[in-house]
Amino acid sequence: MTTASPAKPGRLPITIITGFVGSGKTTLLVKLLPQLRAENPGYTLALIKSEIGTVEVDSLLAASDSLAGSAELGDEFGSCLCCTNIGQIEGALIKLDEDCQPDRIVIETSGSAEPLKLALEVHRIGKATGRFELDGVVSVVDAENWGGYKDLSHTAKLQAQQTDLIVINKWEALSERGFDLFLDKLGDLDVDTPQVKSDKGWISKELLFGFDATMAKAWLTKPQQHGHSHDHAHGHDHSHTSEIECLSVALSSGTKDASVDLTKLETLLKSAPKDEVYRIKAIIRSSQSPKSADETPVNGVVQGPAYYILNWSFGRWTWTHSASADSEDKVLRMSIFTAPYESNKWAKKAETGGFFALDSSDAKADLVVKRVQ
Repeated sequence: MTTASPAKPGRLPITIITGFVGSGKTTLLVKLLPQLRAENPGYTLALIKSEIGTVEVDSLLAASDSLAGSAELGDEFGSCLCCTNIGQIEGALIKLDEDCQPDRIVIETSGSAEPLKLALEVHRIGKATGRFELDGVVSVVDAENWGGYKDLSHTAKLQAQQTDLIVINKWEALSERGFDLFLDKLGDLDVDTPQVKSDKGWISKELLFGFDATMAKAWLTKPQQHGHSHDHAHGHDHSHTSEIECLSVALSSGTKDASVDLTKLETLLKSAPKDEVYRIKAIIRSSQSPKSADETPVNGVVQGPAYYILNWSFGRWTWTHSASADSEDKVLRMSIFTAPYESNKWAKKAETGGFFALDSSDAKADLVVKRVQ
């Protein structure tokens, strides 16, 4: 078994973006990159593509400072990334990791790819190498042409069902009646996956990308910003209507080395439904080493209270050891990203649900929950 030689420490997150040709997958990435640059200067992606996009969009990606490198399956690696050739992905992941040293790898699949098989392969590779981890699977659908895809392809159903999030693209040109018909056709697939509409291909990075160590550094050194604006080349600002709401949770204590009660916190992680809560990111101080959703422990043994980074994405979560935190009195700092109209309910749950407490009854804690978006 080939093993990766990571250029950066820790786990390397993998985001899978799937959908039919022309649905707008690559455009989503083009409009995502400015968000990454604004909040995380120097943050880099590596891209694995298995279908040829438009020259215009691909040239924009190639010219971006945020794209560390890319691999085109069907060229160097010999095959399209469909279910019968999914084994090709391991070599591409390891090569990009070694050559490009990215902070994240995005896999943009062909319209024929089955998300579940690819997700299981990424999970297998992560277990084998100890390096990669699946952050999320996103399916992009073209609302204008969805009827044809849905009627003609079994894969359309799989892509809608075997995913964490459905991004509805190209809905703006539809009439209200036309959009309702699209939702009816999507509903015919018996899909309970969370669905959000893009703003002409724009989606918040908080939805598409979870939390990783590099993002955490920027999060700790400057105030959180949850407004969404984008500078267009035409010289004007365009405010985006967000499909998410955000809660800020802070647990503080004046007691030296106070720690979070992990058992109570895990109750939140296990019970939050993914159609109401999309993402949870946090930094906590704990006297115990936490375990990820699959019971994988944090790499390395840490003695005594230490800080850990939590990335919760659509029901899965991972932990990473952190060398530092923003404030010694903060035992927990968390952002909870919810679906529209869900933040008030989850604010009450955060305040009264008993999820946030210290592991010592002698220590006093101060819990503050507020909506920031």
